[in-house]
Amino acid sequence: MGDCNSCPSKENCGKSADTCMIADTNPNNKIKNVIGVMSGKGGVGKSTVSVMLAKRLREKGLKVGVLDADITGPSTARLFGINDKRAMGNEDVIFPVETEDGIKVMSLNFLIEEENQPVIWRGALLSNCVKQFWSDVLWEELDYLIIDMPPGTGDVTLTVMQSIPINGMVMVAVPQDMISMIVSKSINMAKKMDIQVYGIVENMSYIICPHCNEKIRIHDNKNMQKFLDENNVKLLGELPMVQEVGRIAEEGFNGISVDIINVFDNIINEIKV
Repeated sequence: MGDCNSCPSKENCGKSADTCMIADTNPNNKIKNVIGVMSGKGGVGKSTVSVMLAKRLREKGLKVGVLDADITGPSTARLFGINDKRAMGNEDVIFPVETEDGIKVMSLNFLIEEENQPVIWRGALLSNCVKQFWSDVLWEELDYLIIDMPPGTGDVTLTVMQSIPINGMVMVAVPQDMISMIVSKSINMAKKMDIQVYGIVENMSYIICPHCNEKIRIHDNKNMQKFLDENNVKLLGELPMVQEVGRIAEEGFNGISVDIINVFDNIINEIKV
């Protein structure tokens, strides 16, 4: 524990090596920034945003990796279109799977025979698996490691925040009052762990009329500004419910609407260190 020289947060951390709970990583790993993508609950598009952010960073010429910390519901492999791949390794390291455009990815799906089989593990095993994805995977040199966080504020989420030197979090929400309450819990958890919250991406925010291109909001969005003010966070952007969002993971941002591209460019501007 506590190898400060390899930690991306060493410049802004007030902890000593003796009190730090950050897990050591391979000495050949040189990871400049670690960004978590988090949500209060599952099913709001957290993994989709993680993959799209990684793709946009890669399109800008940066070296990117994605760590799928959602052990019981891993989906990044399928979103990248590499769910048929398997991770290799030796006694010392695990090698991540690499996409065609050069994004390094580690997910439990690369280690099990059938992706549709449930992961029936207790919390300690889940937490240890996530820590191994940080400590035992040979990520090598990365500008950004994106962590697809587990949903909620449970044991595995706490393990990620304590064991991995996260620079900050991007929160993903959908426009419903109940969801905003749940997201507040995640925001407050990150703040209590002294992790910066860059802002919120509102997914499934609206649909686009196929006839007039007008934005149609399914849910009343009038309380959004109040929610942002109460939690002292920014709205980084709104993503529509359109098919092209689901295609970006495999096809990239070519031909994608400017509104969607701007959301991810806004995120990138916020996470620059």
